[in-house]
Amino acid sequence: MGRMKGKHTRSVAKDLLEKFPGKFSDKFDENKKILAELGMLADMKDERNKLAGEITNLVKRSKKKED
Repeated sequence: MGRMKGKHTRSVAKDLLEKFPGKFSDKFDENKKILAELGMLADMKDERNKLAGEITNLVKRSKKKED
């Protein structure tokens, strides 16, 4: 099992998915690059990685739910 992410990370991830539908994928590295392009957490690498990981998990869950 991985580390738990804070409530703030989860809520920001959900907000970004609602704000930019279809922009994020189920690949962590792509999501990390997209966050960098958006200028999200440019100086905090670990927080950006946590956010990219949470977005990846949410996208994977939504795809699994659709199947």
